[in-house]
Amino acid sequence: MARVAFLGLGVMGFPMAGHLAASGHEVTVYNRTAAKADGWVATHGGRAAPTPRAAAEGADFVMACVGNDDDLRAVCLGETGAFAGMRAGAVFVDHTTVSAAVTRELATTAGAAGLGYVDAPVSGGQAGAENGQLSVMCGGAADHYAAAEPVIAAYAKICKRMGAAGAGQMTKMCNQIAIAGLVQGLSEALHFAEKAGLSISEVVEVISQGAAGSWQMSNRAATMEDGRFDFGFAVDWMRKDLGICLDTANETGASLPVTALVDQFYKDVQKMGGGRWDTSSLIARLRKLD
Repeated sequence: MARVAFLGLGVMGFPMAGHLAASGHEVTVYNRTAAKADGWVATHGGRAAPTPRAAAEGADFVMACVGNDDDLRAVCLGETGAFAGMRAGAVFVDHTTVSAAVTRELATTAGAAGLGYVDAPVSGGQAGAENGQLSVMCGGAADHYAAAEPVIAAYAKICKRMGAAGAGQMTKMCNQIAIAGLVQGLSEALHFAEKAGLSISEVVEVISQGAAGSWQMSNRAATMEDGRFDFGFAVDWMRKDLGICLDTANETGASLPVTALVDQFYKDVQKMGGGRWDTSSLIARLRKLD
């Protein structure tokens, strides 16, 4: 069992930290809104710390799951940042989806301070976090990953090192690119079924068993039919991620025409007031166009 700090207790971080406590690790939590950290302690035990630095002091591993590049820098750097409190040889594990550039920047800073660094973005949404069934894609030195993997296992269905620092984030971009196209395709299929007078549930029952089947179809088709979009990953966060994908594609020379188009469709959903709806809300845009 390890001494672990967890920074960021949102819809993903709160249950992830809970799985660490349930696995027997000694967990200290930090959240920008202290009341949420206090609520976590009331539920899971452990203790709350007032700053990332205080949470990280004495920890073997420091996990983070925050919002974006700037949020990650804020919890890592400066006098109250986690790096200032970590002992030499401790490993920082970042579960936030951020740019590969900030990952490499922070990994270099951590290395200069004698710290390990693993970028470990996750996929599986809120349900995956709550059920301990996340896919975790990692980048970083092999020895740092090997040390962290048994701890990450508390909430992982699969955890795999993809390469050096930044490789985990690049893999997460592949994940978001694939999801964007899949959800738009599913939205169009369900919308087409509606306009054709077909039963969506019966259509899905049939086509989900063939080549069109997907996780999105199995888990979101019914709620999309009902117009319920309070599941999983919010549109605002998806647009943040797709922005990272498109910026990186410009740097690498990759062509992402469908991703660029779907990003604009999500912008339309935001204009409809759906920024906090989950990503399956693309179908709401099609219905509005009727």
